[in-house]
Amino acid sequence: MYDKILLCYDGSREGRLALREGAQLAQITGAGVVLLAVVETVAGNALAQGADASVLAHQQADFKTILDEGHHRLAAMGLVPEIRMEVGEPVGKITSVAAETGADLVVVGHHQQGLWTRWMSRSVAAGLSDALGCSLLLAQKVVKESERSTRAEQV
Repeated sequence: MYDKILLCYDGSREGRLALREGAQLAQITGAGVVLLAVVETVAGNALAQGADASVLAHQQADFKTILDEGHHRLAAMGLVPEIRMEVGEPVGKITSVAAETGADLVVVGHHQQGLWTRWMSRSVAAGLSDALGCSLLLAQKVVKESERSTRAEQV
């Protein structure tokens, strides 16, 4: 079914949900796992970085901590992920890492947005659905352990 799953992780509640759901799929399918965090650069952020180079270093340190947490969660589930941190625009970076690693599934968490935010900016999920050359799972539902066991037995 899946040979390589790219788990996009930002440490948020939604990111943890995506991490768990993607990890469970990896367990069921025997897929390899790549854990990715993207340090986002946007216009305002880039200006701040130009004014103070320590901003980017601080963000990278924060995301290293987030990746360490994700790695720990995956290891507790018996998985050995490849760890990646990228700096840039999320859709472009996720798409390029998916291609580089040969991922056939990308898992991201769904961040609720209000109507105004959705209208003003395109979501990462929408951008990925247009850009990826593989399947995309937008994790939104908490899968209980009892459901996972029952579903795995049915497969």
